[in-house]
Amino acid sequence: MRWTGLAVSFAVLAAVTVLSLAVGAQAIPPAEVWRQLWWPDGGETAAIVHDLRIPRTLLGLCVGSALGLAGALMQALTRNPLADPGLLGVNAGASLAVVCSILFFGITDMRGWVWFSLAGAAAAAAAVYTLGTTGRGAANPARLVLAGAAVSASLLAVIEAVLTLNVTVFDKWRFWDVGALAGRDAEVVGQVAPFVAVGAVLALGLGRGLNAVALGEQAGQGLGANLARIRLVGAAAIMLLCGAATAAAGPIGFIGLMAPHAVRALTGPDNRWVLAYSAVLAPALLLTADVLGRVVVRPGELESGIVTAFVGAPVFVYILRRRRIVRL
Repeated sequence: MRWTGLAVSFAVLAAVTVLSLAVGAQAIPPAEVWRQLWWPDGGETAAIVHDLRIPRTLLGLCVGSALGLAGALMQALTRNPLADPGLLGVNAGASLAVVCSILFFGITDMRGWVWFSLAGAAAAAAAVYTLGTTGRGAANPARLVLAGAAVSASLLAVIEAVLTLNVTVFDKWRFWDVGALAGRDAEVVGQVAPFVAVGAVLALGLGRGLNAVALGEQAGQGLGANLARIRLVGAAAIMLLCGAATAAAGPIGFIGLMAPHAVRALTGPDNRWVLAYSAVLAPALLLTADVLGRVVVRPGELESGIVTAFVGAPVFVYILRRRRIVRL
């Protein structure tokens, strides 16, 4: 049954991918999209499909999968159903790195921001993991969450200080910070795809170990699970997935929160299936938000980060109000 559901999920993703290629300020029939994909005629429609929509759609697939896997990983590792990629300070670290690249190096190109964002995300994730696993007592999800909150608050305070004092940096940074798939070319996709691929392999390989983590410290150790190794590999995967996604598209919220919750309604709590389904349905969710953003204010456009916030905020409130929120 789960394999059937996964096949249906791939079909849904394929349909949304076609919509992403066909829908926009200029609607293109799916048959014409198919023809231009394989036999481009060099005209305006071919340019729209190949230069604008294919890179945008590929980025949506890449970023969506990364955020879905990262969200599922974070919720499993911290045993916190409200965890999302911003919890461990990754988004804040990436944002501060982009701000610094503009302030100190004058970089205003997305392709330059990618590498700074990845480095900032990695540094923030490493700081959170270090704070959460050192000192008295064993590492536990609560300490990681508290460390993430502390690091995020500190980094965001620095960002706000810089943006308040430097209007030029704010004007350039705000277009990245809103979170969007538009305005990125194929080179950006190529830069982040290897990081997402490695992070996805690490994440998907942790499914069985995460099931042991979900049972608690003592039960997990009793089953022979190396909890420290699982957390370390999980943190590395989160760093790669969140860092690459945030670097490419900016901090898009709620995808990592919503997708795993929707998946668990289909698969149950088995993290092997939660991860697999999240990798497929999260990009479908992000591309759907991106398509909606193109049509609701046509001929203008809403960035996908704004659309996901409109949808995700009520979902967050619903999850928060559930009686048994402590259970995944």
